[in-house]
Amino acid sequence: MPKMKTKRGAAKRFKKTGSGKIKRSKAFTSHILTKKSTKRKRNLRKSGLVDPANAPTIRKILPYL
Repeated sequence: MPKMKTKRGAAKRFKKTGSGKIKRSKAFTSHILTKKSTKRKRNLRKSGLVDPANAPTIRKILPYL
């Protein structure tokens, strides 16, 4: 059985936490920032977790995560 390939785009976007959950960065941070409040931009800097419904899909495309 050959090794499975990792989806490289997903590998750059997701990391695994110590407890085994999948960590992600938040969207809406790249442009059109003038209309967003400072509080909103500050909260977008924090990382989030992948929803449990989407976690199996992420694990499938990242077999060695």
